[in-house]
Amino acid sequence: MKFAIDHKSPVPLHAQVEILLRELIEQEEYQNGKTLPSEVELSKKLAISRTTVRQAIKKLVFEGLLIRKKRAGTKVAPRPVSSKSNNWLSFSQEMRLRGIPIKNFELHISWVPADETLANFFEIQKGRKVLKMERVRGKPEEPFVYFASYFHPRVELTGDEDFKKPLYEMLEQEHSVIATLSKEEISATAADDFIAGKLEIPQGAPVLFRKRHVFDQGERPIEYNLGYYKADSFIYTVESTR
Repeated sequence: MKFAIDHKSPVPLHAQVEILLRELIEQEEYQNGKTLPSEVELSKKLAISRTTVRQAIKKLVFEGLLIRKKRAGTKVAPRPVSSKSNNWLSFSQEMRLRGIPIKNFELHISWVPADETLANFFEIQKGRKVLKMERVRGKPEEPFVYFASYFHPRVELTGDEDFKKPLYEMLEQEHSVIATLSKEEISATAADDFIAGKLEIPQGAPVLFRKRHVFDQGERPIEYNLGYYKADSFIYTVESTR
């Protein structure tokens, strides 16, 4: 494959590098685990700065197409075979693509003992402390979802992280944990007193309950997430092909 970009093109250099990398990672040798050329190699071959190359690589890492590890280089991310849906996105990504500005109304971090459900999911001893993150999020004018997330101790969160950042970006950049697989259950329920207070709705009002199990590249559990959405504020769309 020819490593070249057009320096006179109106297309930004980082966007051209991104296109080149997308073509590169589809090649069989890289799909089979070969390490991609380093930032230094690419910057020399393309006659551009390492910063420009890094910008393109980070974009593909964020999309889950590439994996970067210190001293191990950059490789194509394995495609999880057990995922039942395509284009899984984090909440922040979903809202960003829909053009919906998001406000954090509440953010609470605590350490709680794992109950039987969490212990079984994480395969840890019941009672072991796990980090719990609670967030109330929504449009600037009103909240529409309450999240409770629990994280496996293996992730090594301290509680001092900046949880205002997109969660999976933060996990990857600060803890080298890459979320690649999400398994979800969606059902309808009625808001109890606690959820009603968080979402500013009457007790007993309908809400969408979304349970998400998140795994890393090795399909090891990293997050147990519960989400409660206002019924009139969220539509879950599934697209299938045959």
